[in-house]
Amino acid sequence: MSATDGLMRGIEVIDTGAPLSVPVGGATLGRIFNVLGEPVDNLGPVDTRTTSPIHKSAPAFIQLDTKLSIFETGIKVVDLLAPYRRGGKIGLFGGAGVGKTVLIMELINNIAKAHGGVI
Repeated sequence: MSATDGLMRGIEVIDTGAPLSVPVGGATLGRIFNVLGEPVDNLGPVDTRTTSPIHKSAPAFIQLDTKLSIFETGIKVVDLLAPYRRGGKIGLFGGAGVGKTVLIMELINNIAKAHGGVI
Protein backbone atom coordinates (compact mmCIF):
# COMPACT_ATOMS: atom_id res chain seq x y z
CA MET A 1 0.00 0.00 0.00
CA SER A 2 1.23 3.43 -0.87
CA ALA A 3 0.06 6.74 -2.35
CA THR A 4 -3.08 6.60 -4.50
CA ASP A 5 -2.01 9.28 -7.01
CA GLY A 6 -3.17 8.26 -10.48
CA LEU A 7 -5.54 5.59 -9.18
CA MET A 8 -8.74 5.47 -11.26
CA ARG A 9 -11.51 3.17 -12.37
CA GLY A 10 -10.48 0.63 -15.00
CA ILE A 11 -6.76 0.64 -14.15
CA GLU A 12 -5.01 -2.74 -14.24
CA VAL A 13 -4.30 -4.30 -10.84
CA ILE A 14 -2.35 -7.34 -9.73
CA ASP A 15 -3.80 -9.68 -7.11
CA THR A 16 -1.01 -11.18 -5.01
CA GLY A 17 -3.45 -13.46 -3.21
CA ALA A 18 -1.84 -12.52 0.09
CA PRO A 19 -3.62 -10.68 2.92
CA LEU A 20 -2.34 -7.41 4.38
CA SER A 21 0.34 -8.36 6.91
CA VAL A 22 2.34 -6.57 9.59
CA PRO A 23 5.60 -7.51 11.34
CA VAL A 24 5.32 -9.56 14.55
CA GLY A 25 7.69 -11.13 17.06
CA GLY A 26 10.31 -10.03 19.54
CA ALA A 27 11.69 -7.30 17.27
CA THR A 28 8.35 -5.45 17.40
CA LEU A 29 8.02 -5.35 21.21
CA GLY A 30 8.20 -1.81 22.52
CA ARG A 31 8.03 -0.28 19.03
CA ILE A 32 5.41 2.10 17.57
CA PHE A 33 3.97 1.41 14.09
CA ASN A 34 1.58 3.13 11.71
CA VAL A 35 -1.42 1.31 10.19
CA LEU A 36 0.76 -0.17 7.45
CA GLY A 37 3.21 -1.80 9.88
CA GLU A 38 5.99 0.74 9.29
CA PRO A 39 7.93 1.94 12.38
CA VAL A 40 7.31 5.58 13.32
CA ASP A 41 9.38 5.79 16.53
CA ASN A 42 12.71 6.76 14.88
CA LEU A 43 14.45 3.65 16.26
CA GLY A 44 15.45 2.31 12.85
CA PRO A 45 14.10 -0.52 10.70
CA VAL A 46 12.43 -3.63 12.11
CA ASP A 47 13.23 -7.23 11.20
CA THR A 48 10.23 -8.08 9.01
CA ARG A 49 10.94 -11.74 8.31
CA THR A 50 8.00 -12.80 10.51
CA THR A 51 4.64 -11.27 9.63
CA SER A 52 1.02 -11.96 10.52
CA PRO A 53 -2.18 -11.05 8.63
CA ILE A 54 -4.20 -8.15 10.07
CA HIS A 55 -7.43 -10.19 9.91
CA LYS A 56 -7.43 -13.45 11.86
CA SER A 57 -9.30 -15.21 14.64
CA ALA A 58 -8.99 -13.90 18.18
CA PRO A 59 -6.92 -16.00 20.62
CA ALA A 60 -8.78 -18.66 22.56
CA PHE A 61 -9.95 -17.65 26.03
CA ILE A 62 -7.58 -20.16 27.61
CA GLN A 63 -4.59 -18.43 25.91
CA LEU A 64 -5.30 -15.03 27.48
CA ASP A 65 -3.00 -13.74 30.23
CA THR A 66 -4.83 -13.48 33.56
CA LYS A 67 -2.11 -11.51 35.36
CA LEU A 68 -3.30 -8.04 36.42
CA SER A 69 -0.98 -5.10 35.79
CA ILE A 70 -1.36 -1.35 35.44
CA PHE A 71 -0.64 0.42 32.16
CA GLU A 72 1.60 3.39 33.01
CA THR A 73 0.50 6.27 30.78
CA GLY A 74 2.85 8.95 32.09
CA ILE A 75 -0.15 11.24 32.66
CA LYS A 76 -0.19 11.76 36.44
CA VAL A 77 -3.92 12.41 36.78
CA VAL A 78 -4.82 9.25 34.84
CA ASP A 79 -2.24 7.04 36.58
CA LEU A 80 -3.33 8.22 40.03
CA LEU A 81 -7.11 8.65 39.82
CA ALA A 82 -8.22 6.25 37.09
CA PRO A 83 -5.39 3.87 36.14
CA TYR A 84 -5.76 1.81 32.98
CA ARG A 85 -5.35 -1.96 33.04
CA ARG A 86 -2.68 -3.31 30.68
CA GLY A 87 -4.43 -5.08 27.83
CA GLY A 88 -7.84 -3.77 28.91
CA LYS A 89 -10.32 -1.66 27.05
CA ILE A 90 -10.45 2.09 27.60
CA GLY A 91 -13.34 4.40 26.75
CA LEU A 92 -13.34 8.19 26.86
CA PHE A 93 -16.64 10.00 27.24
CA GLY A 94 -17.38 13.70 27.11
CA GLY A 95 -18.88 16.49 25.11
CA ALA A 96 -17.21 18.75 22.58
CA GLY A 97 -14.16 20.63 23.80
CA VAL A 98 -13.46 18.68 27.00
CA GLY A 99 -10.07 17.34 25.85
CA LYS A 100 -10.62 13.74 24.69
CA THR A 101 -8.41 14.16 21.63
CA VAL A 102 -5.74 16.03 23.59
CA LEU A 103 -5.66 13.22 26.16
CA ILE A 104 -5.22 10.54 23.48
CA MET A 105 -2.54 12.56 21.67
CA GLU A 106 -0.66 13.06 24.95
CA LEU A 107 -0.98 9.35 25.74
CA ILE A 108 0.47 8.38 22.35
CA ASN A 109 3.25 10.96 22.71
CA ASN A 110 4.20 9.74 26.21
CA ILE A 111 4.27 6.09 25.20
CA ALA A 112 6.20 6.67 21.96
CA LYS A 113 8.76 9.18 23.24
CA ALA A 114 9.03 9.40 27.02
CA HIS A 115 8.63 5.70 27.77
CA GLY A 116 10.22 4.32 24.59
CA GLY A 117 7.14 2.32 23.61
CA VAL A 118 5.02 -0.29 25.38
CA ILE A 119 7.13 -3.06 26.90
